[in-house]
Amino acid sequence: MTATPAHTALWPAPHARGAVDATVHVPGSKSVTNRALVLASLASEPGWLRRPLRSRDTLLMAGALRALGVGIEETVSSSSSPAGAGTPTGPGEAWRVIPSTLHGPATVDVGNAGTVMRFLPPVATLADGPVRFDGDPRAYERPLHGVIDALRTLGARIDDEGRGALPLTVHGGGGLDGGPVEIDASSSSQFVSALLLSAPRFNQGVEVRHTGSSLPSMPHIRMTVDMLRAVGAQVDTPESGGEPNVWRVTPGALLGRDLTIEPDLSNAQPFLAAALVTAGTVVIPDWPERTTQPGDRLREIFTEMGGSCELAERGLEFTGSGAVHGIDVDLGEVGELTPGIAAVAALADSPSTLRGVAHLRLHETDRLAALTKEINELGGDVTETADGLHIRPRRLHGGIFHTYDDHRMATAGAILGLAVDGVQIENVATTAKTLPDFPELWAGMLGN
Repeated sequence: MTATPAHTALWPAPHARGAVDATVHVPGSKSVTNRALVLASLASEPGWLRRPLRSRDTLLMAGALRALGVGIEETVSSSSSPAGAGTPTGPGEAWRVIPSTLHGPATVDVGNAGTVMRFLPPVATLADGPVRFDGDPRAYERPLHGVIDALRTLGARIDDEGRGALPLTVHGGGGLDGGPVEIDASSSSQFVSALLLSAPRFNQGVEVRHTGSSLPSMPHIRMTVDMLRAVGAQVDTPESGGEPNVWRVTPGALLGRDLTIEPDLSNAQPFLAAALVTAGTVVIPDWPERTTQPGDRLREIFTEMGGSCELAERGLEFTGSGAVHGIDVDLGEVGELTPGIAAVAALADSPSTLRGVAHLRLHETDRLAALTKEINELGGDVTETADGLHIRPRRLHGGIFHTYDDHRMATAGAILGLAVDGVQIENVATTAKTLPDFPELWAGMLGN
């Protein structure tokens, strides 16, 4: 008998038998890990990343940087490591990143990782030789024109046969002039972050001016800026008194760091949602007091939807009240949270309107269309709007919940399965993109 392919296998989403009571250790942030890998690779000295996320997206980023000549050594640090000995202290996995002269020819597999397909073409302009970028079929459909056009303006040579998308080849010349550039990043804030991350290595740095409509996912740009400043870069931003929609990075050397990666707060969402919909309690250890991660907004959103939370010494403690309320919320800055919020909203006691997320039509899949179709096929009442979703709670029934190779669709289906018996998730393995071992973590939370 042949095994069922992972992409067609059906996973019976566990149905909650009562209130959840669990502590869940969420792996490190994908967004922080991949930004840290890029910055460490461009530094003037080696650095360490502690507790990095090991997932498909981060391993693709590490593999791509290795292909360009960067040394990335994986080790397991122990609490017995002597302080000041040049190795990180404390238990857990660590990656030592050893910068090197970047070179081609090289081939980069971006998978379907937005951070890899957008952050690395600017890095490739610094390599000596051609670097070809390719990826999953869905990656060909995701917008990349903002990065391609901007790099050409800054002096790069890129072959994309006019597609403005993958596959493409960056002909690295060992450096890039840099300077001022105008881009429309309304389809992805990653266009801005991509240029800022490599800008300290450009001869003139960079001045990025966003010329389009509203800019989504601003917390991710703030994350990029904070991480650049932490390694010694000089960055002027609208928040620091600069012009609106303009970011400037001065050329200069970057420092190697010993950085501990925060837990991925967006990946904590399904576990917090479990507490909300089962009237239970979930603790997420190491939740940071201050962070630029968009997932921190969950504290506010899920509290408004019926829960309560406390940030204590042992982490974030979130408790459901037994009631789940609808919400009218603009998610423009935190669009990645939309699938999980939509799932909770489908189980609420009143309608919800999720706004400001038209750009989700260009993510791993068209998330607005996918959520509408899948929730409605379980008996829901979801309609798409111009920039989001309107959700009217209905009594749901079991059925197959398709994921479209989208990790956040899979976790949204798992949330629904807690309250709806008979939900089967197609291709739950896609969660490995950012949340390895999700089925095991989910079963552990439920005591299964």
